[in-house]
Amino acid sequence: MTRGRTGEPWQSPPEYGATLAGASLNFIVRDIARSLPFYTEVLGFTAHYSDADFAALELAAFKVQLHADHTWEHMPWHSRLVAGERRGLGAEVRLLGPDPDEVEARARARGTTILLPAADFPGHGWRECYLEDPDGYVWVAGRLLSSGDRG
Repeated sequence: MTRGRTGEPWQSPPEYGATLAGASLNFIVRDIARSLPFYTEVLGFTAHYSDADFAALELAAFKVQLHADHTWEHMPWHSRLVAGERRGLGAEVRLLGPDPDEVEARARARGTTILLPAADFPGHGWRECYLEDPDGYVWVAGRLLSSGDRG
């Protein structure tokens, strides 16, 4: 496997793997350094570790991993990654709790693609904004509407 990292990671892969419980997400991204500000500055994740190959992120006990394309060269879909195909189409990851207006403001300040600005969705009782990370993965940040706003 190709590595961009110099030096040793903060934990070995088996050590970090042992910290994962329940559900976690892994996103394969073109460039860790390009993606990291979206996750930390826009969505509010804490980056416990990052290098050219991998980043370990967490928000309210929700763990996300970013792996650079080159670290997946042994997987059958690697040729599709390097061909530049769209990623994640049809899936959306929802963060329920952050203020969507604040998330949208941070996204605008960073030039993030905003698919749908913050708006009330009384049909399901949430105020949400829809964003696209640098690789095309869709994230929705939202909060429960107050009972008077739910219609």
